[in-house]
Amino acid sequence: MATPSKNVCFDEELGKDDTSRDGSQQKPYKTLLFAHIQHPPALQDGPQYLTRKKEAGADQGSGVSEIHQEWAPATKSALKKAGNLYEQHKRKQVKGDELAIREKQESEKRQLALEEAKKVQIQQDPQLPKAIKIRLNEEDPKLIQLRSGKSDKDVDYSEGRGTRVRVTGRVHRLRTQKDVIFFTLQDGYGLLQCVLTGDLTKTYDAMTMTLETSLEVYGEMWEVPPKQHAPNDRELHADYFIVIGKAVGDKEAITTRVSPDADPQTLYDNRHLVLRGENASSVMKVRAALLRAFRQTYEEITPSCLEVTPPCMVQTQVEGGATLFAFDYYGQKAYLTQSSQLYLETCLPSLGNVFCVAPSFRAEKSQTRRHLSEYTHIEAELDFIAFDDLLVHLELVMCRVIEIALANPQIAQQVRDLNPKFRVPERPFMRMKYADAIVWLIEHDIMNTEGEPHRFGDDIAEAAERKMTDIINRPIFLTHFPTEIKAFYMKKDPQDPRVTESVDCLMPGVGEIVGGSMRMDDYDELMEAYKRVEIDPTPYYWYTDQRK
Repeated sequence: MATPSKNVCFDEELGKDDTSRDGSQQKPYKTLLFAHIQHPPALQDGPQYLTRKKEAGADQGSGVSEIHQEWAPATKSALKKAGNLYEQHKRKQVKGDELAIREKQESEKRQLALEEAKKVQIQQDPQLPKAIKIRLNEEDPKLIQLRSGKSDKDVDYSEGRGTRVRVTGRVHRLRTQKDVIFFTLQDGYGLLQCVLTGDLTKTYDAMTMTLETSLEVYGEMWEVPPKQHAPNDRELHADYFIVIGKAVGDKEAITTRVSPDADPQTLYDNRHLVLRGENASSVMKVRAALLRAFRQTYEEITPSCLEVTPPCMVQTQVEGGATLFAFDYYGQKAYLTQSSQLYLETCLPSLGNVFCVAPSFRAEKSQTRRHLSEYTHIEAELDFIAFDDLLVHLELVMCRVIEIALANPQIAQQVRDLNPKFRVPERPFMRMKYADAIVWLIEHDIMNTEGEPHRFGDDIAEAAERKMTDIINRPIFLTHFPTEIKAFYMKKDPQDPRVTESVDCLMPGVGEIVGGSMRMDDYDELMEAYKRVEIDPTPYYWYTDQRK
């Protein structure tokens, strides 16, 4: 007598595909495929798969309710589709099982190899030439000779040998082959490819090497073989190495924590690791070159500018009270500086033209390319000049800084790598008054932030400003902004009191990069300006004194 088939139930509405279900009417699965996986079909005496669906039905009231059908066998088409999916599932499972077996075998094999590697010990050969300590960017031919050609030995200090050196750094790139390990060291000064061969590759430290591991490597300097590539076309053939500090691997490896496709917030939270990358480190090096160039430029120009160091903790505002970082200063209200320009003015009578490189702070919680809570601010104050002199000075400084920075071949290459489209600004810079810019924007149908044509008095938004600059495609000195949208201390144009003698420099592809203005020099006018913007002049006594 045949044994009755087991009924296995699935309900697409109320079922659930997990092992807490058993396929009974009380605990049905959700899908027919999962029912197949848990209770595989068989040619004889296999399970019978039952299902049910909701259908509309009238209740005793006036509404319509949903009721469930009785359990019924799944349709042939549903069984055929589920059967095909089940066969695919089995094939994947077999492949997965085979892969798991292979991975286990490979893991066991590697563990045995690592245990053997622990027995391999390397020592420095005292007969080798004494190694000289160098930085990775050292290229002086008087100090370093590169061996070329071929040799039967991995390291050969015979006649015409390369210089034996000692270098330290962190593993920046790593490539392992059958009998050779290539890795590139980085020390912040340069990059150097190193090659391990022979017993060096069989050590435990070599077999478990990870990115960012700190090493000390001894070896002979060689030219890179033809058609091969390495930093500066040279490499170090190692004869000995020491692990100074081993970096973590697997899930904690740097490539896992700051992978190239990581979201921005992850990169922000791991900035200390991002800085080790070529892109971020290049940004820092270009930034340092620009700071050096600014200082050199201010020293070169006539008359020169003296660097001073104004305070970061202040009791006054410069760019509006809405963006001030406030804090308690021993019972008094104080702020982090928005700008040092007012303090620089106090230095002019005794020091002449001055500049500073200092942090500025803006409490603008906005994640855009134009908003930073803290940034390095380069500011200068010039004495006894006219507005046109200011524009000439700004153009000279910007162009000279770029010239100095790009004169360094390494910096020039890094700029090209970071921004292949960078071009040296075209001189002379175009000069355009604010009123003319409003007309230009209207003529080119570029609307304001409210979607309306621009009007005199509008604070031209970044998007419109950038669009205009990119269309004109040359640096622009945008001048003579209305008094109402500029800082209280900016001097009014004697020819048109509606506007100030102010300027923003707009650069194609970037937008505003420099701002400046002439300063009010009349005491009564300054006092009226305080009143207009509702600022208490008391904390500004030291600034107001400059007008007495």
